[in-house]
Amino acid sequence: MRETPEELEELQALLDASLSRSTSHLRSIINTERTLTAEQLTGVLTGMCTLALSTVTAKGEPRISGADGHFLHGKWHFGTARNAAKARHLAARPAVSAAHMRGEDLGVFTHGTVEILNPQHGEPAADWPDLLAYFKDFYGDDAFDWNKDVVYYRLHPHWTTVYASNVAKLTAVSQP
Repeated sequence: MRETPEELEELQALLDASLSRSTSHLRSIINTERTLTAEQLTGVLTGMCTLALSTVTAKGEPRISGADGHFLHGKWHFGTARNAAKARHLAARPAVSAAHMRGEDLGVFTHGTVEILNPQHGEPAADWPDLLAYFKDFYGDDAFDWNKDVVYYRLHPHWTTVYASNVAKLTAVSQP
């Protein structure tokens, strides 16, 4: 868990607000017995979590693809090749939806907009050096030409919900 107390508070407020704004149908499925707190969520989402990432083409057609998601500081971070279709979509239309699912045990659903962390011709995000160190440690320092080959994003969510079929089982597995 890399989150500060302030980041956990912000994430919890987002989770609470998102669920309160959801439909009654969704609230009948995701309720206090079948969701996680911000602290529990950050304990469960460690390492790389495969995301189903949804973008939109210039014609308004939806596209879905996979991405390596890393939940850091209460937000999803993911990368792709600079020449990938999703990179073009996100450069033009930064709205995105992401889902991380583990069978029927866990579902994390997020809608928001992305920020480019390492633009090819611009200043990187202030925390990019720390994030880059994390990614290099995870993937290996020589996995890519980190300046040319890959572009990384931070998803700034405006809506996130979490479904957990068995909170006790899910959080027991994530304990050290």
